[in-house]
Amino acid sequence: MAKLFLVPTPIGNLQDISFRALEVLKEVDVVLAEDTRKTAVLMQHFELRKKLISHHKFNEHKNLNSIIRRLTGGENIALVTDAGTPGISDPGFLLVRACLENNIAVECLPGPVAFVPALVLSGLPSDRFCFEGFLPAKKGRNKRLNQLLEEDRTMIFYESPYRLIKLLNELSEIFGKERKASVSRELTKIYEETNRGTLEELLELFSPKPVLKGEFVVVVAGKGS
Repeated sequence: MAKLFLVPTPIGNLQDISFRALEVLKEVDVVLAEDTRKTAVLMQHFELRKKLISHHKFNEHKNLNSIIRRLTGGENIALVTDAGTPGISDPGFLLVRACLENNIAVECLPGPVAFVPALVLSGLPSDRFCFEGFLPAKKGRNKRLNQLLEEDRTMIFYESPYRLIKLLNELSEIFGKERKASVSRELTKIYEETNRGTLEELLELFSPKPVLKGEFVVVVAGKGS
């Protein structure tokens, strides 16, 4: 029986890929990629030549049955996303569930995930934390934040550069402007940075900047921390 491999890829620095990940990508029959163009750059860098199939949030339902047929037909398949570990705020869950329902073996390699270095670098308690990932863009966003008002664990959010200021404003309004937090961007890259302070201080820091770039990880202290 073939197997589905979940292969984490670097979140910035290509040298962070593991030897085991390279071996799997070398041996599988096909690679499912969130963005084939980005994965092609990774594959070319390590001189790997494999067929790439697009697999992202807009087609993962449609492609599910055909991928299961490939696996039951004997093909070993790797799933990668643009960066980090598949299934963590990226496609992966639906396919894993379908494989388990069809008694197809699944193996997840350990590897990069953006929230771990951001949490450690935040200086906030890291023994207990709550990973929220991306909040809903519109409907349900405010409701979810209000549900977290009494959360005493450190909270972790992913956010795009276009909504960072909006998120910091929302967090300040709901949790209070004196709540401690950190904002990390460009993790593992040349211009990696982590800024720490109160939500008010972080708003003052980022609001004047006309163009924000990179993916952001916002870490917020729990109530009473």
